[in-house]
Amino acid sequence: MSPAQRERQIVDGAIAFFAEVGLEGQTRELARRLGITQPLLYRYFPSKEELLERVYDEVYMKRWKPEWEALIADRSLSIGERFRRFEKDYQRTIMTYDWLRIFFSSGLKGTDLTRRYLTRVRDIIFTPVLAEMRREFGLPSPAQLPLSAQEYELMFGIHGALVYVGIRRFIYNMDVPTDQDLVFDTEMDAFMAGVGPVMRRLVAEQQAIRRARKRKAG
Repeated sequence: MSPAQRERQIVDGAIAFFAEVGLEGQTRELARRLGITQPLLYRYFPSKEELLERVYDEVYMKRWKPEWEALIADRSLSIGERFRRFEKDYQRTIMTYDWLRIFFSSGLKGTDLTRRYLTRVRDIIFTPVLAEMRREFGLPSPAQLPLSAQEYELMFGIHGALVYVGIRRFIYNMDVPTDQDLVFDTEMDAFMAGVGPVMRRLVAEQQAIRRARKRKAG
């Protein structure tokens, strides 16, 4: 087996192993399952941390699609349609055994893999989506009035609701609807019907707080 083939064997085996047993799984057991020695594994990945970084890159970063960012920026579509298309494609992409189980194991173990990924989603997707929603709803831009924690929670809320379909399937081992696009569309319909009034209220509250602070300072 060539070095490149051996490395590929280790990476693929590590993804399957950590998805099954969690990040607490030991490299000794991984090597045994792969039919290699632990020293050989360490020739390719000198530490478990380096192996986990490679798993993170393979499972999460390589599945991230640059076209998602272009989609969010495409003003030929309403922001509701852009966000809907993003979420449906995103959920189809991540709804796999390895993606969800490694993600949750990482969070439970307290590694920074989950935090880093969610920060990426927040910064690259949620921030421009909220800015575009502000624009479409005739609200101040983030430059005029910073996005609030409550607005970000709206994003995490709908995003988490959609991910929950995969959680039920791959974490809880429950049956889920076969027509998942219908589920996603229904959830997005409910979200988009209510997000405008809620954002207007949140912005109005933030503006009122600003005015009160100015009066107090003056």
